[in-house]
Amino acid sequence: MTNQQSASPQHQSVTVVGLGPMGLALAGTLLEHGHPTTVWNRTPEKADTLVTKGAHRAETIAEAVYASPVTIMCLKDYETMYAVLGSAGDALRGRVLVNLNSGTPSEAHAAAGWATERGADYLDGAIMVPPPLVGHPESVFLYSGSRDVFDAHRTTLASMGDPRYLGSDPGLSVLYNAALLNMMYATMNGFLHATALVGTANVSAVTFAELALGWFMPSVMDSTLTEQAPDLDSGNYPGDLGTMEMNLNALEHITRTCVEQGVHSDQPRLMQVIAEQAIAEGYSGKNYLAVFEVFKKATRTP
Repeated sequence: MTNQQSASPQHQSVTVVGLGPMGLALAGTLLEHGHPTTVWNRTPEKADTLVTKGAHRAETIAEAVYASPVTIMCLKDYETMYAVLGSAGDALRGRVLVNLNSGTPSEAHAAAGWATERGADYLDGAIMVPPPLVGHPESVFLYSGSRDVFDAHRTTLASMGDPRYLGSDPGLSVLYNAALLNMMYATMNGFLHATALVGTANVSAVTFAELALGWFMPSVMDSTLTEQAPDLDSGNYPGDLGTMEMNLNALEHITRTCVEQGVHSDQPRLMQVIAEQAIAEGYSGKNYLAVFEVFKKATRTP
């Protein structure tokens, strides 16, 4: 009797392909939740610890896919997925592929078509937490593609974290992933740059973080953006509490301060250029959120 036949609906058998740090975390969590788990990796030894915990190590990718109704791919990119699954042959037919690598929306669309041509159902996904947080009920995993496939396997997906379905467009997960990571890096860079700036006066990162992260971010930034999100959808940027020109003035002061204090000034200088572009495009007198209209367009070439 195969894993697929012996597993209960609550403990569906699953295959995990790709055993980097994230793949190991996914497979380990599925095992802990009682799912019969098959694993495959191009370096078989990476599965040793999982095998001691009860995982089955497949010898070939075809065997791995055959072993379970659902195969979770956790690889570097889409090209790696094609390279790995290229020898799976008919094993893909009638199976579900859940792809959790990163890439672009066009790559996700191509992967969905590739899977359909081989008789497999397909969900694209994105993991929004680091490996140590896999399995926590509040850890968000994003999915897009067939709603029926998502609903049919939601219990299994929930073993890894909080499954959020974004829609039928398979490119939505990687689009959200890129957008959220873009915000993460921009926020991290903002904090790191600000910490470097106050550090020129021997202010420690710990001291600055108490004010910047303990109060300013949640009390000013988070609440302001949440309240004004509807204005982004409606294109409404009233300048009664602050105009683009006032914000440009602040950005100029920030840039000058960075130069004066001897820290990297490219980041505020870029924000200054973007505000200037917004004014040039007709958003004079509007509030700073009008730069949203600049961001919605492709970068201008010189």
